[in-house]
Amino acid sequence: MGEQRDAWGDRLPRSVGLIGAVTVLVGTTIGSGIFRVPAAVAREVGEPGPFILIWIAGGVLALFGALTMAELAAMFPRSGGVFAFLEEGTGRLSAFLFGWSQLVVIRASALGAISTIFAEYLGHFVSLSPREIQYVAAGVILTVGTLNYIGVKKAGALMNVATFAKYAALVLLVVLAFGSSGGSTANFSPAFSGGLPISGMTIALVSIMWAYDGWADLTYMAGEVKDPSRVLPRALILGTVAIIAIYVAVNAAYLYLVPLAEMAESPLIASTAVERIPLLGSAGASVIALVVMLSTFSSVNGSMMTSPRIFFAMADRGLFLRGVARVSPRFNSPSAAIWLAVALGVTYVLFNDFQQLAEKFILGIWPFYILAVFGIFRLRKRLPDAPRPYRTWGYPVVPILFLLAATGMVLNALITDPLNTGITFGIILAGIPVFMIWRRRERVDC
Repeated sequence: MGEQRDAWGDRLPRSVGLIGAVTVLVGTTIGSGIFRVPAAVAREVGEPGPFILIWIAGGVLALFGALTMAELAAMFPRSGGVFAFLEEGTGRLSAFLFGWSQLVVIRASALGAISTIFAEYLGHFVSLSPREIQYVAAGVILTVGTLNYIGVKKAGALMNVATFAKYAALVLLVVLAFGSSGGSTANFSPAFSGGLPISGMTIALVSIMWAYDGWADLTYMAGEVKDPSRVLPRALILGTVAIIAIYVAVNAAYLYLVPLAEMAESPLIASTAVERIPLLGSAGASVIALVVMLSTFSSVNGSMMTSPRIFFAMADRGLFLRGVARVSPRFNSPSAAIWLAVALGVTYVLFNDFQQLAEKFILGIWPFYILAVFGIFRLRKRLPDAPRPYRTWGYPVVPILFLLAATGMVLNALITDPLNTGITFGIILAGIPVFMIWRRRERVDC
């Protein structure tokens, strides 16, 4: 059981439909970013017009990426998603480096950061010491990992409920904000008092893309999506549009309640905004704490549903320890890969401060998004007659615009924050000798 492969070469059962796929994408993406990032963006842009504009621009960038990834996902609906796209489009080295970066820091730090925020907001209701916060965060990772080990259907059912609940909570927040006497349309003007603050907007875009990150995570579990050639493109596009809509609406609600200058000094902007809604009164702080806990728990679950599939795909394609490609004969889940992700997340969260670690490494995934999107041009040239159930809307303009914007964002980060960006890229490049050693070992074993 678990050894038979389907038409696309996958061994995991395809049990995720369109609604489940959309909720995975939305639920994974909406984590803590929308509750924290707006303050940093306000500090960088300084005016209401650029503030809203850069959130829209970030959403358009994510959508252009999703429109392009949709073609790749329909062609190669395999576990690992971006890993598979890189292997097909730009080669095994880039695919390995993507998996390497996910393994050594990006995914484990993201699990740790989000679960830590859950634990910190739990502290609103129960007094927790810093060490107890770490234990709670580790417990969240372990609980979610166990649920995913039992099977994607159970994890997916929880994901559906949690995602619908948190999306509805954010919609309600927007409705209450604009219906509140505590806000003012005067906070939106003057929208533009001069030229666009391009430098500040470019810096802010990095933080915004951390909030949007997750738009491609659905592809990691492409090997478990039913009718993937149709469902994956639809889910990627619908899910990304849903995220853009709620992010722009929530930020407009924040701005309606809190002037931009004050927002810049309010790192917990959601709490500050809710305090201005008279209907919620003294319960506002508890309400927002519950919403953040629901949002972060759902995001951890989504990350656990998707990220272990990268490790599974690496092992299944001979680029990692073969045992990590084990499929549970009882639950038909990638059990070894899930427990590996749990072990990494728990270890990191118990021995590190994760409050901002994931944000520091967010740019580490963007070179691979760039390479994956670049791969669509190579594949169109190399495999012109290959079946393409979905073709990128706006090709070649959409992927070119994505490549220009994403490359510009990465280069700007190298210029403005060379230390952290350099460390991130150094960790990625450290995988090159590991890849060479692995390939040499493969040849010896053969």
